[in-house]
Amino acid sequence: MKKLCLLLLFLAFQGIGFSQSVKFISSLDPSKTAYAMRMVEKTLSKKGNALQNSSSKFTIEFKIDAAKYEPESFGILTDKTTISIIGGDTRGLIYGSLAICENIKNGAGLDKIKAFEEKAKYPYRTIKFDLPYDTYRHSYALDLHQETCKDIKYWEAFLDMMAENRFNILSLWNLHPYVYMIRAKNFPEASPFSDAEMKEWQTLFHGILRMAKEREIETYLVPFNIFVSPEFSKAHNVAMDNLDHHFFVRGDTSSIIKKYTRESVAQVLQEYPELTGFGLTLGEGMAGMTPQQREDWMKETIIEGMKMSGRKSKLIHRIPFSSNVGSLGPTSIETERLTRRAIDEEGTMDFIEKPIWADFKYNWSHAHSTPTLVKVHGGKLFDTYFVPKPQTYKVTWTARNEDFFCLRWGVPDFIRSHIKENSQEYVGGYTIGSETYIPAKDYFTKSDIKVDWKYAFERQWLFYKLWGRLLYNPETPDVIFQAEFTHRYGKDGENLLAASSLAGKTPLRLASSFDFTWDFSLYSEGFLSLKDKTVSYIDIIRQIEQAVTEPTYVSIADYVKIKTKGGSFETGKTTPPMLAEMLENDCKKALDLVKNINTKNNNALMYEVADVRTWAYLGLYYAAKIKGGIDLQTYRTTGNLQNKQQAIKHLETALKFWDEVIAITKPIYNDMPLVHFTEQAGNTKEQNEALRFHWHILRPAVANDVEIARKTVFEN
Repeated sequence: MKKLCLLLLFLAFQGIGFSQSVKFISSLDPSKTAYAMRMVEKTLSKKGNALQNSSSKFTIEFKIDAAKYEPESFGILTDKTTISIIGGDTRGLIYGSLAICENIKNGAGLDKIKAFEEKAKYPYRTIKFDLPYDTYRHSYALDLHQETCKDIKYWEAFLDMMAENRFNILSLWNLHPYVYMIRAKNFPEASPFSDAEMKEWQTLFHGILRMAKEREIETYLVPFNIFVSPEFSKAHNVAMDNLDHHFFVRGDTSSIIKKYTRESVAQVLQEYPELTGFGLTLGEGMAGMTPQQREDWMKETIIEGMKMSGRKSKLIHRIPFSSNVGSLGPTSIETERLTRRAIDEEGTMDFIEKPIWADFKYNWSHAHSTPTLVKVHGGKLFDTYFVPKPQTYKVTWTARNEDFFCLRWGVPDFIRSHIKENSQEYVGGYTIGSETYIPAKDYFTKSDIKVDWKYAFERQWLFYKLWGRLLYNPETPDVIFQAEFTHRYGKDGENLLAASSLAGKTPLRLASSFDFTWDFSLYSEGFLSLKDKTVSYIDIIRQIEQAVTEPTYVSIADYVKIKTKGGSFETGKTTPPMLAEMLENDCKKALDLVKNINTKNNNALMYEVADVRTWAYLGLYYAAKIKGGIDLQTYRTTGNLQNKQQAIKHLETALKFWDEVIAITKPIYNDMPLVHFTEQAGNTKEQNEALRFHWHILRPAVANDVEIARKTVFEN
């Protein structure tokens, strides 16, 4: 019967032009091959030239061989007229099929496809997606995505992107997800929705999870804690101090909230069989609770709810942020020991599938800085989670991006360095994503410029392709990524990967040289950081005085202090003059690579080139600013007026480069809402919501660096 069903499927393909020459065969259950076959068929139908150099009829065979291939791996075997796609499992079969699609898309005929194999480096390759309903933070920059994220077509496109780039897990986050997915059996009063509205929400979530399952993408629900709906609060007179859902408030551990939470977890798992599991995040809505109390809450609610569901599921246990009753740390070895005991105990529970994913924030909220692990949320990481070696869990790293949302970014060697630093046996993989940005509605692009993408994540295609493909296989060569540029833009795209790799180092170098902590403490794309509870431009004095992140870097203040005392720097240190030279060399090369690209008749190409040029001019601006900072600090230290004059000249040069950034970006990018502005001290909520980011808006602040230098007076 299975073979008959597949035969009918093959015959149905014959209405498409290529199908007189291509036949699909498989003895597998159709549910295991449906997506893989559909993607190959779709690609062949678009690329009718796949057989133009061959008069042969081709057979494409879909197989699974778990004895020969590991989970998620695949092999492509070729004969004169047969291509065999063999997966170690269904996911591997999908990846093998998508590899064939990539070859065809890049111009290879079926008769030119060569045999090859690939296997997964990490089993955990996750995208963190903060849903725009009941968001972690309240901001227009997040709310504006609501309609896009209620469209199932958006999710289909996003999940296709994930599969293509070998991401295998989608984690969905918001403060209180249950009311969007179920009407709680024993607490119907918790729901704010009518029956019709509830049906719409359930249809959406069932659709997302069903499509993810078809693509062999696991799904996790990660609620922040402790939150209930305002309707529940009013009905039971609990959590009445947080009806607006602020993200870090007193934890209400009332028994009725515990009961509602664990029953909601169980019901969600029962009503959504495609849902893979849950995630624990021990912080939000838990102010005033000790680490032990937070772990106890999780055990009594979410873990107990998973048990009550009557089925097995998987678990992400996010490592606690703080060893005290606050949110921002510090870390402690005592809290690590407490948490490891909790995870080890979860590892003994037969209703939780192994491994458990023990997740850390890599370099707090700004992983796009240095590939060296300097800190996690709260501060230093001790070795408790690694020694002794874990048996039932794997460590995973969240590589947060709170630093660039508008400009395209892609530096493959940076990601390879990240992976090289984290190839220990206990590491399971990475989570990629943001907490202050949702990749849904494109609110960047000027509406009068016609482009060939619809969604925001499609603009950042290189970011997702690099992270996804390299997490799957770090040996993936640059030629694969360059081929995508060539596919999109032909000969005009041949230098874009190299240019992106050079110019894209600009934000990494800023974040490596300017220390940070939580989300708002740095926004590299805009040279913004947090000071006195306000996110604002990093002026020249802050640049001079800020400590570095990367241990091998030297701050401007420390450099001048040591140099003026006649000291020197050990080998391996990156001094400010060296950093400025690196920025100049790379950014000038990037500009040279794109200078002759004609973008007149291709707006997509125009944006690619514009973003490379923007990063490059930001890098040149930063190099000039560093030079100005060195001279200004030398004047502040020694009183040498020549240094002051040189500082002014360097900062004037920096302003000219900033003006180049404005000239490139103002005609093509809107003034943009930015979540980082939502908590500006002294402003009303309405005033903060009205704030916008754009480089032209910051010009007066950049120009003020020159005035700061002019007005600086030596004080011995």
